[in-house]
Amino acid sequence: MAQRSMNKVLLLGNLGKDPEVRYTAAGRAVATFTLATSQRWKDQEGNDQERTEWHRIVAWGRLGEVCGEYLSKGKQVFIEGRIQTRDWEDQDGNKRTTVEIIAQDMIMLGGPGSQSDRESGPRGEARPPRQPPGPKREPERRYEPPPPEDDIPF
Repeated sequence: MAQRSMNKVLLLGNLGKDPEVRYTAAGRAVATFTLATSQRWKDQEGNDQERTEWHRIVAWGRLGEVCGEYLSKGKQVFIEGRIQTRDWEDQDGNKRTTVEIIAQDMIMLGGPGSQSDRESGPRGEARPPRQPPGPKREPERRYEPPPPEDDIPF
């Protein structure tokens, strides 16, 4: 029997800073930004407590471009992706490990200056942004003449 495993992350939080978009030598976009998620509870004495976790988000390709174009500090987003660790060496030669969330989908939600809109489809395929609502207008009513008498079924 084959063993199964899953690496899936669902986060709902607020951007800690504007996304930074860079391009690989091959011209592929990569956006990085931080996302804050908070947990609230009451301690044994009944006092409100809060703990904030910071997540490093990486979005590749068109999804990265969309993040760079439409997201900004403070906006609330839903991110679906996977956890990935990456080892690297700092300037002093010390070995470091970074835990990142590789975004596969992003949904813009409420928050300062944002709109509720799904900005990317499955696997990061970008969708065009929604146009802001304009003044309310009555729906167009087209006049349709009645059918000729010989087409009436009775």
